[in-house]
Amino acid sequence: MSNVVLNVSDVQKSFGGLRALSDINLQIESGKTHAIIGPNGAGKSTLLNVCVGRIIPDSGSVIFDGQVLTGKKPHQINQAGVARVFQTPEIFPDLTLLQNVMVPAFARRDGAFRFNAAIDLRSEAELRDEAEDVLQDLGLHDLRNHLAGSLSRGDKRRLELAMCLIQKPKLLLLDEPTAGMSRHDTNRTIELLQRIKGRGMTKIVIEHDMHVVFSLADRISVLAQGAIIAEGSPDEVRGNPVVQEAYLGGAHL
Repeated sequence: MSNVVLNVSDVQKSFGGLRALSDINLQIESGKTHAIIGPNGAGKSTLLNVCVGRIIPDSGSVIFDGQVLTGKKPHQINQAGVARVFQTPEIFPDLTLLQNVMVPAFARRDGAFRFNAAIDLRSEAELRDEAEDVLQDLGLHDLRNHLAGSLSRGDKRRLELAMCLIQKPKLLLLDEPTAGMSRHDTNRTIELLQRIKGRGMTKIVIEHDMHVVFSLADRISVLAQGAIIAEGSPDEVRGNPVVQEAYLGGAHL
């Protein structure tokens, strides 16, 4: 596979007697959207947690853009160009939408989540303009002065995505980005992710909704009981009888 930007090699992770990940090998191509699917408990979120430094694997390595991520702290991995949207939106509910987006903007500039008073106000104004542009792009600009805690679930997910996009990541990890959404909000999220696909950003998507997966993915890996049992294009995975049996008890995807 050419132009691999993320290389997960021989990763294993156990929790007590439970083998969560077993000899995971995964290569993600630059600029592509790679979906990871599988039944509950397959190890999908554990794999993402390994990639972002929240879980240290028992063995194996994760290399992103030529840098070894294994053993690094989550903030170091974030600074290397990896951002993540979580299953439950991680926002600041008592801040406005604009303030929420400016927090990671300051972090990207200063290298830590802090405000540097020594930096002139013109630089802050530039960050504010950039934050407003991102909110505009995600259809949230009219709500920029509203408290984030007042948003619907779908808008909270879009806000968290805005907080990731302003960091200008090279790799975006989305952990069930449409979980709990109405069909209307799900379709809006699909349209949004399709729109940003042309920006050259690599994305990994964990998702149970097959409509979302087949709408977005260039390639799909299937996890079951902590191991990759199949990988291929959406059409290849859709027609794979092993996947149908493991994922849907033999029903067609």
